[in-house]
Amino acid sequence: MRDATLFDLPVELPDLSAYDVVVVNSSAGKDSQAMLDYVAQLAADASVKKRVTVVHNDLGETDNGLSVEWPGTADLARRQADHYGFPLVITRREQGGLFQQLRHERGKFPSSQARWCTSDQKTSQGMRVVTDLCRRWRADRGLRPTEGRPVEVLYCLGIRAQESAARYAKPDVESGAAGSSTRRRITRWLPIHTWTEAQVWDRIRASGVPHHPAYDEGMTRLSCSLCVLASRADLVRACRLRPDLAREYADLETELGHRFRGDLSMADLMAEAGVVGDA
Repeated sequence: MRDATLFDLPVELPDLSAYDVVVVNSSAGKDSQAMLDYVAQLAADASVKKRVTVVHNDLGETDNGLSVEWPGTADLARRQADHYGFPLVITRREQGGLFQQLRHERGKFPSSQARWCTSDQKTSQGMRVVTDLCRRWRADRGLRPTEGRPVEVLYCLGIRAQESAARYAKPDVESGAAGSSTRRRITRWLPIHTWTEAQVWDRIRASGVPHHPAYDEGMTRLSCSLCVLASRADLVRACRLRPDLAREYADLETELGHRFRGDLSMADLMAEAGVVGDA
């Protein structure tokens, strides 16, 4: 992981006015929130706020109707976008949310080596929004879908190098990123890539925009409530905060015959959290 002193280095800053469409992908978590505040400032400075759209990829519900994400996340994403006057698009995978995909399609939990949850539930859905925005950009100019130059898209993600070696290795700006075609050119940008967690919270507090209460309960990340990539401490805490969800995941773990994570079963986490199997 990058030496902490190097986090003082600035992120490469693209010229926002050079892009026709600016998409801010928001989980409504702390990193997305700080990124949104920063991008809003830059967009205002460049007089391109009307080009910005916020996208939240909703992960759906369990078969018992429990939100896979922390309750209130989508509503918070809307409040955060509304604060800056940006439109919000909430997506959900048409074939089913994360729990349904896990149970009926994949038959096993995702992992750090197989992050199909991110690619299928988030990235693919975000690209659908990009397609719609590019189509709208052409229509507003009286162009047919195949006419004119490629639409220039700036796709913003709240990824920070401090979180992992893999995230550290990502470039601040990637031109011609995945999803680019003859009709659109996507530049992926990580606006807060070199920020520390302290800088993220400083930005949030200065903005005055509300953050998710799960952080006040001790969670260090938002994401889905029971994420295979979360720390053990966060998972145990999540089981305590959302015991019904933990029980449904434990039942699914038994049904599939596949552990929640290679080094952890949901039953292990529930036991550590003091959550009994039946309510």
